[in-house]
Amino acid sequence: MWAMVIERYWYFRRILPQQAMEMQAQWNARTDHSSWCARQIRQTMISRLNASMTVGFPVLQVLVPMSPLLGLIGTVTGMLGVFDSMALRGNADARSMASGVSQAMICTMTGLAVSITGLYPVHYFRTRASQETELLADRLPL
Repeated sequence: MWAMVIERYWYFRRILPQQAMEMQAQWNARTDHSSWCARQIRQTMISRLNASMTVGFPVLQVLVPMSPLLGLIGTVTGMLGVFDSMALRGNADARSMASGVSQAMICTMTGLAVSITGLYPVHYFRTRASQETELLADRLPL
């Protein structure tokens, strides 16, 4: 997930300004701005840039809420380890249960950490893509 977040940050920081300038230059090079065909070309240009801005958003929007659930899978497997050690030994020895409980807590904390720290970038990129689309639409006058 964090590789995708870093890639999107790099895209918005480095690549998007160049793409927007190229599209603006292409639009300004056109002589016809008011015909139906020109409006469709303008809309296509805006849509293409919007599509390139939102690459990977669905994956990020699924990973953020899924991370705690994946952490819970680790919690369940850790607790199963605790129950197995209790069944083998026949008693509730703290040392035999410690590794399973530790595994369960680490998985839960990792899932929550990934989810909580992923909330801000997902919201930021979604908002930024919307703002940049509106800015590009303003830069390409009819």
